[in-house]
Amino acid sequence: MRDPMNHIERFSYNHPNFGIPNLMKYITVANVAFWIMGAINPVFLSYISFDPQAILHGQVWRLVSFMLYPPSSGLLALLAFYFYYWVGSTLQQYWGTPQFNIYFFSGVILTIIFGFVIYFTTGIPIRLTSTYIYLSMFFSFAALFPDMEVLLFFIIPVQMKYLAIFDGIFFIFGIFTNPFPINLLPVVAVLNFLIFCGGDLIREIRPRKVSKDAVNFRKASREIKKASNQKLYTHKCEVCGRTDTDFPNLEFRYCSRCAGYHCFCEDHINSHIHFTE
Repeated sequence: MRDPMNHIERFSYNHPNFGIPNLMKYITVANVAFWIMGAINPVFLSYISFDPQAILHGQVWRLVSFMLYPPSSGLLALLAFYFYYWVGSTLQQYWGTPQFNIYFFSGVILTIIFGFVIYFTTGIPIRLTSTYIYLSMFFSFAALFPDMEVLLFFIIPVQMKYLAIFDGIFFIFGIFTNPFPINLLPVVAVLNFLIFCGGDLIREIRPRKVSKDAVNFRKASREIKKASNQKLYTHKCEVCGRTDTDFPNLEFRYCSRCAGYHCFCEDHINSHIHFTE
């Protein structure tokens, strides 16, 4: 069976203008706006969650508004806004706009399908928010950058892989302890994650031989990226990979708070995770 990511990456390569640039910026702005309106009138949030029964009775805006539901409440929401904006923006820079848009909105579509399937099969009008869409995004980030270190609550340094393991345990615990059909919600998040990152995980565990004549688009695209990175340059951003050769008008600086010498472009000098070793 072919890796679906080959098709997704091929589509993204052939349609570089597909999707919404800076998607997480718009989502975070909407999150903050809805959070403020919910703080003023808590009833407001009940009108933006996904509710299949309400949607079928004319409240069709819920098909869109639920994905903008604040990922947390209270003052912790401020931390969640910053964290998920950083995670989403980094993924968009790493994957590119088309692939990140496909990832995010495929999570939205899977959630919608799940909600309607549960409603039509059980009659339960389950209410859904964007929580598991964001958690799926976090799992993919941790799979791509497992050793990246973040400051938990801006105090405790911890690597992403350990946060992912903790969340994984929480997911499994929720599957066995939450009532049906709520306990199936984590499966939706994991499914989206497996579509985009499962192939790489399987290849790491069980590499297999392929025909010499077979064309692997993912490998070919990585080779192209590698070749482009071998161009002579003086400065290269550690986050986005842009160089002063490809972008001569872009300003580059070295971060004094990172361990060692690490260069960043003007867009990421103030918005990157500091190297500790």
